[in-house]
Amino acid sequence: MRLPEWIRTKTSTGIHTTKHILRTHGLLTVCEEARCPNIGMCFSKPTATFMILGAWCTRKCGFCSVESSTPKPPDPHEPERVALAAKSMGLRYVVITSVTRDDLPDGGSSHFALTVRSVRDCIPGAGVEVLVPDFRGDAAALKVILYAIPDVLNHNIETVPRLYPAVRPQADYRRSLHVLSLAKQTAPHVFTKSGLMVGLGETFDEVAHTIEDIRAAGCDFLTIGQYLRPTRRSLPVVEYIPPAVFERYRDMALQMGFKAVASFPLARSSTNAEEMVLKWREDYQKRRESVIVIDTKKSSSRHMNV
Repeated sequence: MRLPEWIRTKTSTGIHTTKHILRTHGLLTVCEEARCPNIGMCFSKPTATFMILGAWCTRKCGFCSVESSTPKPPDPHEPERVALAAKSMGLRYVVITSVTRDDLPDGGSSHFALTVRSVRDCIPGAGVEVLVPDFRGDAAALKVILYAIPDVLNHNIETVPRLYPAVRPQADYRRSLHVLSLAKQTAPHVFTKSGLMVGLGETFDEVAHTIEDIRAAGCDFLTIGQYLRPTRRSLPVVEYIPPAVFERYRDMALQMGFKAVASFPLARSSTNAEEMVLKWREDYQKRRESVIVIDTKKSSSRHMNV
């Protein structure tokens, strides 16, 4: 299927500096490994989503281009290298993800926590967002990361439950919802976030019900983007969803109570991650100041009436 005009990306310049920093520190990014269409835009800022725990995943999802194989042991120096690279790039908001490591007793959660703390030590005041696997539903593993206090914990639902056997054959829809719910219950002060791909054959109503489930799990932020086939081995695109439908998803999600929603064809879970959090905080502060002004006027009016 030919890409519609609304999905085509623009050529970006200045991405080589970012790649040089990443290669110098021996680091991987999900931007490259998953062949994200926004890589040019992000690398030219510069920003990137660091992918820790190696290049090989223990699962094989139908939508993903990351290689599936037996991974190597975690590199104990990787957390420090991520922090140094983020500092070299001038990042004030760092997004960290990983391959799924079902071979490790804790799923790699301790390595995540070390990376979060290394970034905090190296870049005081930096925001940190983690995009985590499901850890096979292990509550203890999830808590290890939450106790490192990331600003945002993201776990993507990815698709509607009916499509899980093809899209995420080694995952479980209810288990992923439980990860989000448990994260919010364990650390209410940490924002939670999830994401969906559309265009894999789901219906509008299925997406609506999935958004409801994610919100019911206490999720704060949501991203919805068009699935794009990264390799010939990956699942084919069933449909290119028009921008107007993404707007309907966005409006519906906001009405359900999400703090912020990014819903457009090229939306990805980590694209403009910092902007999403900052925009919500800015809007929240404006609403709070507005309420204070209104409340002050009401109090003044009551006082005058008395």
